[in-house]
Amino acid sequence: MSAKKGNDYAKGNKGGGRKSSYKEEYSDLAYKFCLLGATDKELAEMFEVSEVTINNWKDEHEEFSLALKKGKQIADANVADRLYKRAMGFEAPDVVTATFQGMITDMKEVTKVYPPDTTAAIFWLKNRQPKRWRDKQEIDHTTAGESLKEKPDLSKFSKEELASYIALQRKLKGV
Repeated sequence: MSAKKGNDYAKGNKGGGRKSSYKEEYSDLAYKFCLLGATDKELAEMFEVSEVTINNWKDEHEEFSLALKKGKQIADANVADRLYKRAMGFEAPDVVTATFQGMITDMKEVTKVYPPDTTAAIFWLKNRQPKRWRDKQEIDHTTAGESLKEKPDLSKFSKEELASYIALQRKLKGV
């Protein structure tokens, strides 16, 4: 199919709509905004377009899509690194200053120790291993081979277990 003269279809415009407001420099800007933690919604606000337009740009401009992915991956990796360090504890250089009557009298470089943070460790574990570290634990109270629908083998119960089982069944039936 050949494009008619004067038609933007041959220039990459799919026709039927207005010309895209996308500019080549948006890839670099989007990358930098994503490094700062921007979401697609925030990018749309910064570029003064809709979120649908951001999604269209990702589909139509590979360099824009890659810039967003790269920026978001680096930002997420940096946050994960800081969270891990906070969970494990770390040391960092610091400067301690001494003052007298508002004037600095001494400055000393020291190594500050940040102890492990329990909340950061819990957050890390809950997100990395949710089945092992979630707050809600599912515990199976049935014996081996027993389900809630089938009746247990009462011949294996002791007298005390049998009495407890009968009492529970009566309570459940409202007797």
